[in-house]
Amino acid sequence: MTCWYASCVATRSPIARPTDHSTDTQTRAKAVDAASASALDALDPSDPSEQAGGFDLIDLHPSPADLRAIAVEGLSAEPKSLPAALLYDAQGSALFESICDLPEYYLTRTEVGILRANLPEIAERIGPGALVFEPGCGSGVKTRLLLETLDRPAGFVPIEISRSALLGACAELARAVPGVEILPVCADYHRPIPEPSPEVDPEQRVVFFPGSTVGNAPPDEARVLLERLAELVGPGGWMLVGVDLRKDPELLEAAYDDAQGVTARFTLNVLERLNREADADFDLDAFGHEAVWRDGPGWVELGAVSLFDQTVSVAGQRFAFARGEKLHTEVSAKYTLDGFAELAAPVASVAGVWTDAQARFSVQLLRVAG
Repeated sequence: MTCWYASCVATRSPIARPTDHSTDTQTRAKAVDAASASALDALDPSDPSEQAGGFDLIDLHPSPADLRAIAVEGLSAEPKSLPAALLYDAQGSALFESICDLPEYYLTRTEVGILRANLPEIAERIGPGALVFEPGCGSGVKTRLLLETLDRPAGFVPIEISRSALLGACAELARAVPGVEILPVCADYHRPIPEPSPEVDPEQRVVFFPGSTVGNAPPDEARVLLERLAELVGPGGWMLVGVDLRKDPELLEAAYDDAQGVTARFTLNVLERLNREADADFDLDAFGHEAVWRDGPGWVELGAVSLFDQTVSVAGQRFAFARGEKLHTEVSAKYTLDGFAELAAPVASVAGVWTDAQARFSVQLLRVAG
């Protein structure tokens, strides 16, 4: 679902994203990123390092003022939208970890099974001495499997918007793989970040991007995303990417709208967060969760839906919601194997593909061109 790229030098300008207003759903998805861009550009990374939990943390977490600006910009857009990064405060991150254990949410257990079965081969292809970057590290379970299998990893750079989730994952990894240097970055990975320097010079560089997070952007933005990841590792570098595959729409919609309502609580938590941190007065009982498969663009579209006509205050501004109006929070795009290879082709070639027996999910190793 979820959802820290660039060559990771703070002074480098962000790469411009292409725009496409051909469909309403594409407009909704693109508005998510636009909602946060100007506010996050105002962050000052001139001296972002600090000691946190024993780690030398680079902390670019948005301030409350930034969050209010992001929320106001997104709610002022047409259609209304919020960036998916806002879903991942401490409570949201915990809810997402619960989602990963749900019976309907096949993605996590399927990907973990693929990794357990194939990581020795993948690690051999990557080679020794790899510096591993992971945008959106979550609980770090898959990362631990990778770091334990790689030959003499040079270090690990987790990049995560939730500070508590980031430091918790780092603490767990430090216990699990004590010989690996951990260099955490707290930031929205859609924006440029400064890159930490490991003590050991890496022989390889690899971005680990599991969980089908690449699907949390429309295809044209996903390609820009891959370009930024490619800059992280450089020509000849590696990207190990989890890619969810197209399948029965009923299975897809169930994965994002579970019977226990955990995903609904995850979506509505962003409204609760705005109440706490952006002087908002959302009534959580006045909104529902919606997850709908859109066959044309090939993604599940998620958001909070107003249950009746209402007006909400956020950061001193009023926003009217019509009954049935959707506040878009994210998409989850699905690919065919050929479709993803075509998407990645301008950036990297597919060096290996591993799937489960039912071909529901894939782990793909990409080699950056050059």
